[in-house]
Amino acid sequence: MKRFVVFILVFLLFLAFIVLNLESKSDISLGFYHFYDVPVFLIAFFAFIFGMLVALPLLLPLGKGRDHGEKIEKLEKPPKLKKFKKAKVETLQPIDEITKEKSLYGID
Repeated sequence: MKRFVVFILVFLLFLAFIVLNLESKSDISLGFYHFYDVPVFLIAFFAFIFGMLVALPLLLPLGKGRDHGEKIEKLEKPPKLKKFKKAKVETLQPIDEITKEKSLYGID
Protein backbone atom coordinates (compact mmCIF):
# COMPACT_ATOMS: atom_id res chain seq x y z
CA MET A 1 0.00 0.00 0.00
CA LYS A 2 2.84 2.35 0.88
CA ARG A 3 4.48 1.84 -2.50
CA PHE A 4 1.20 2.57 -4.26
CA VAL A 5 0.79 5.89 -2.42
CA VAL A 6 4.36 6.87 -3.30
CA PHE A 7 3.72 5.94 -6.93
CA ILE A 8 0.56 8.09 -7.03
CA LEU A 9 2.42 11.06 -5.48
CA VAL A 10 5.29 10.78 -7.97
CA PHE A 11 2.79 10.45 -10.82
CA LEU A 12 0.94 13.58 -9.67
CA LEU A 13 4.20 15.53 -9.45
CA PHE A 14 5.12 14.40 -12.94
CA LEU A 15 1.65 15.36 -14.21
CA ALA A 16 1.99 18.82 -12.60
CA PHE A 17 5.38 19.21 -14.29
CA ILE A 18 3.80 18.37 -17.67
CA VAL A 19 0.92 20.82 -17.22
CA LEU A 20 3.24 23.65 -16.14
CA ASN A 21 5.62 23.06 -19.06
CA LEU A 22 3.24 22.44 -21.99
CA GLU A 23 4.34 25.60 -23.77
CA SER A 24 8.05 25.20 -23.02
CA LYS A 25 9.98 23.78 -25.94
CA SER A 26 13.65 23.10 -26.55
CA ASP A 27 15.99 21.87 -29.27
CA ILE A 28 17.97 18.66 -28.82
CA SER A 29 21.12 17.72 -30.71
CA LEU A 30 22.34 14.11 -30.66
CA GLY A 31 25.42 15.04 -32.66
CA PHE A 32 24.23 13.39 -35.86
CA TYR A 33 20.57 14.46 -35.73
CA HIS A 34 18.70 17.53 -34.42
CA PHE A 35 15.23 17.60 -32.90
CA TYR A 36 13.50 20.99 -32.96
CA ASP A 37 10.74 22.30 -30.67
CA VAL A 38 10.60 19.25 -28.38
CA PRO A 39 8.40 19.79 -25.30
CA VAL A 40 10.38 19.89 -22.05
CA PHE A 41 8.18 17.28 -20.37
CA LEU A 42 9.08 14.76 -23.12
CA ILE A 43 12.78 15.44 -22.53
CA ALA A 44 12.30 14.82 -18.79
CA PHE A 45 10.22 11.69 -19.43
CA PHE A 46 12.76 10.10 -21.77
CA ALA A 47 15.63 11.04 -19.44
CA PHE A 48 13.77 9.28 -16.62
CA ILE A 49 13.17 6.18 -18.75
CA PHE A 50 16.82 6.14 -19.85
CA GLY A 51 17.93 6.38 -16.20
CA MET A 52 15.74 3.43 -15.26
CA LEU A 53 17.18 1.36 -18.11
CA VAL A 54 20.73 2.18 -17.04
CA ALA A 55 19.94 1.22 -13.41
CA LEU A 56 18.18 -2.03 -14.37
CA PRO A 57 21.35 -4.20 -14.55
CA LEU A 58 22.22 -3.15 -11.01
CA LEU A 59 18.91 -4.49 -9.73
CA LEU A 60 19.05 -7.90 -11.42
CA PRO A 61 20.44 -10.74 -9.30
CA LEU A 62 23.73 -12.22 -10.43
CA GLY A 63 24.24 -15.97 -10.64
CA LYS A 64 20.66 -17.19 -10.92
CA GLY A 65 21.67 -20.86 -10.60
CA ARG A 66 23.35 -20.49 -7.21
CA ASP A 67 21.72 -21.55 -3.99
CA HIS A 68 21.70 -18.49 -1.76
CA GLY A 69 20.42 -20.52 1.20
CA GLU A 70 23.85 -22.07 1.69
CA LYS A 71 25.44 -18.66 1.93
CA ILE A 72 22.98 -17.58 4.60
CA GLU A 73 23.59 -20.75 6.63
CA LYS A 74 27.34 -20.21 6.42
CA LEU A 75 26.96 -16.63 7.61
CA GLU A 76 24.80 -17.64 10.58
CA LYS A 77 27.40 -20.06 11.97
CA PRO A 78 30.11 -18.41 14.04
CA PRO A 79 33.62 -18.83 12.65
CA LYS A 80 35.86 -21.40 14.33
CA LEU A 81 38.67 -19.86 16.33
CA LYS A 82 42.18 -21.19 15.94
CA LYS A 83 44.10 -22.24 19.03
CA PHE A 84 47.42 -20.51 19.43
CA LYS A 85 50.38 -21.68 21.46
CA LYS A 86 51.49 -19.44 24.24
CA ALA A 87 54.59 -17.50 23.38
CA LYS A 88 57.56 -17.56 25.70
CA VAL A 89 58.14 -14.21 27.32
CA GLU A 90 61.71 -13.26 28.02
CA THR A 91 62.48 -11.47 31.21
CA LEU A 92 63.24 -7.84 30.61
CA GLN A 93 65.68 -5.65 32.46
CA PRO A 94 64.20 -2.94 34.61
CA ILE A 95 64.43 0.53 33.09
CA ASP A 96 66.65 1.75 35.97
CA GLU A 97 69.40 -0.69 34.99
CA ILE A 98 69.29 0.39 31.36
CA THR A 99 69.55 4.09 32.21
CA LYS A 100 72.49 3.50 34.55
CA GLU A 101 74.50 1.88 31.78
CA LYS A 102 73.70 4.34 28.99
CA SER A 103 71.37 7.27 28.61
CA LEU A 104 68.19 6.63 26.67
CA TYR A 105 69.04 8.98 23.79
CA GLY A 106 72.71 8.15 23.54
CA ILE A 107 73.72 11.52 24.97
CA ASP A 108 76.02 11.33 28.00
